[in-house]
Amino acid sequence: MTAAQWGATAAERPDGGRPGRDRRARMLPAPPGAPRVAGPRPSVAVVGGGIAGLAAATALAERGVAVTLYERQPYLGGRAGGWPTTLRDGTRVTMSRGFHAFFRQYYNLRGLLRRTDPGLRRLTGLPDYPLLHAGGTRDSFRRVPRTPPWSALGFAALSPTFTLRDMRRMNPVAALPLLDVRVPEIYDRLDHVSAHAFLDAVRFPEKARHLAFEVFSRSFFADPRQLSAAEMALMFHVYFLGSAEGLLFDVPRAPFPAALWEPLAGHLRRHGAEVRTATAVEHVTPRRGGGHQVVTDRDERHHDAVVLALDTAGLRGLVARSDLLGDAPWRERIARLRNAPPFLVTRLWLDRPVAPDRPGFLGTGGFGTLDNVSVLERWEDEAAHWAARTGGSVVELHAYAVPADAARDVEEKRLIEQMHRVYPETRDATIVDARHEWRDDCPLFPVGGHGDRPAVRTPDPHLMVAGDLVRTGLPVALMERAATTGFLAANALLEQWGVRGVTLWTVPRHGRNALLRGLAGAAARGSGTR
Repeated sequence: MTAAQWGATAAERPDGGRPGRDRRARMLPAPPGAPRVAGPRPSVAVVGGGIAGLAAATALAERGVAVTLYERQPYLGGRAGGWPTTLRDGTRVTMSRGFHAFFRQYYNLRGLLRRTDPGLRRLTGLPDYPLLHAGGTRDSFRRVPRTPPWSALGFAALSPTFTLRDMRRMNPVAALPLLDVRVPEIYDRLDHVSAHAFLDAVRFPEKARHLAFEVFSRSFFADPRQLSAAEMALMFHVYFLGSAEGLLFDVPRAPFPAALWEPLAGHLRRHGAEVRTATAVEHVTPRRGGGHQVVTDRDERHHDAVVLALDTAGLRGLVARSDLLGDAPWRERIARLRNAPPFLVTRLWLDRPVAPDRPGFLGTGGFGTLDNVSVLERWEDEAAHWAARTGGSVVELHAYAVPADAARDVEEKRLIEQMHRVYPETRDATIVDARHEWRDDCPLFPVGGHGDRPAVRTPDPHLMVAGDLVRTGLPVALMERAATTGFLAANALLEQWGVRGVTLWTVPRHGRNALLRGLAGAAARGSGTR
């Protein structure tokens, strides 16, 4: 058995083996069927080469489907992709849209990566997830227990941001929905409330609020006043009260293309898939005789089925240009999808190192727009080689949910000034080169918006949607939602052709403690919600 074949088997684990340490992880068995396509190979166009599209293309190609993967950028990986650039000193390096944490409960994403890296050796774990507030308080997840409910209780007990006075002021009744998060029921209960309003109702301590909750809401590139409380509650479940994997995470040892996506592209080609980067899909038209015509900026081809694995703006635009896709209500919901506010990623190549005790990743609060700081040479080989050769450091800064009308040059300077506050030794460093990436293509999960989000299946049985914006009915989010929906889209098509799908895993669907679940259920019944 080849490494690629072993990776596929390990990712699906048909023997029931668990993908992590959590013995309560939930398995979603693969839809039954033949192991591969028999007879003429159906053809599928997967539009979008991000995580969702790569997951869909991988599952389909491994089952013998003729897959064509279309990606308008010259690289794969979507928002976790990377591209080459040359510094002023002549060094060829890889730029990206910034830091991504590969959490241990991202079972399906990690299963995708196992196709080419069975032992996940291209990932490395960071020793801590430290958080720093401008007021001087520091938090860490290194010593926090991983098994709920001790994880949440341990964080509160060990955190200097929780005082006894703060704990007495909190409203435990308002917090009860967090004790038994169920999907999709949590959206019925909290989608009409903003994350900010929910935290106000709980009377959560101000400093602890940013470090324990807003760090999640801002992971969605959204201001907590715009974000649905249901989405934030889901994140709390995934990391604190639903999973025993904990909050520590892995990162790629090399830039995203080399560590993740180039090997996966090779895996796809070995299974007969055609990977067409730098190819923009202009519109998709259903054909009367069946299938769809996919028109690109280069040519047009017929496919038996299509998976749309696009970001919010890309999906909205393609559906608007493809006026025969779906039905009117579906198209109207797609048209109402919104993007999150802009965000800024600044990467700096400095002529001297940051202090040796600086962590690889630091979450921040109270430092203006600065949300986190990464020191890339702590884990990434390309940055480490540059730092070793020059004696410098490669530092990355993130600012999420920047006001849309903000002056970009002002915000870029302000972000660097905030870095100087966090790491004062950088004041004396010369910036050898810098890259500023402004993007505004992440999905917004607004208050009351859950019903408008598309599901994997559409009114057309041969048209599927995948991505982190998609409703699943499963406790998944962010990159894991992208991977999961990609596999679900593939499973839905394979089932139509009588072919076995992919086994999936999630964190438990509901809270782990029966007593806490009972309290949450009683509160829901008392408030008239379910």
